[in-house]
Amino acid sequence: MGTKAMTSFRKRAALVVVAALSLASVSFASLPAIAQELAPEHIALARKYVDLTDKSSVYEIALLQAGVATMQQLITQNPEVSKQLDAAITKTLDEYKAKKGELLDQFARVYALRLSMEELQQIVAFYESPAGSKLAQVNSEANQDLQRVMQVFQNNLQIEFMSKVRADLKAQGINL
Repeated sequence: MGTKAMTSFRKRAALVVVAALSLASVSFASLPAIAQELAPEHIALARKYVDLTDKSSVYEIALLQAGVATMQQLITQNPEVSKQLDAAITKTLDEYKAKKGELLDQFARVYALRLSMEELQQIVAFYESPAGSKLAQVNSEANQDLQRVMQVFQNNLQIEFMSKVRADLKAQGINL
C-alpha cells in the first residue's frame, strides 16, 4: 500500500473509530422515550439498510489500522518478537472480526431512531434496486473524491475570501 493510500486509509479508519466511540458513548436513556420502545422489526429494517449500504468495509479498515498501528508501536520496543507479535495481532483481529455485527447494530439503532418504518421500507427498496445497489457501491469512492474536491474548494475559498475582505478594507483606506 502506497503512502497516499495509507494516509487515505488511516483517515477513513480514524473517522470510523471516532464514529464508533461516539456511538458507544451515547446513553440511550438520554434519548427520547421512543429509543426504549423501538420494535424489533423496526431495528431489523434499519439493519437491513445498514447492510445494504456497508460497501466500504469501514469496520475492517478500522481493524486493519489498529493492527498496523499496534505492530508499528510494539515492534520498535522488541523487534525479536515479530513472529509472536504478528500471531497475537492476527488472533486479536480475528476476535474483533466477529464483533462487526455489534457496531452495525448500533448504526441500525441510530437510523431506526430517526427514520420511520415506512421511510426505511422505501429506502431499503431503493437500495435493493439496481440503481440503489450501484449507488451504495460507488459511494465510498465518490466520498473520497468529494473530500478532495472540498479540500480544494476550501483552500481556494480561504484565499479568495481573504483577498476580497482585504480589497474591501483597502477601499475604505484600511491596509492590513
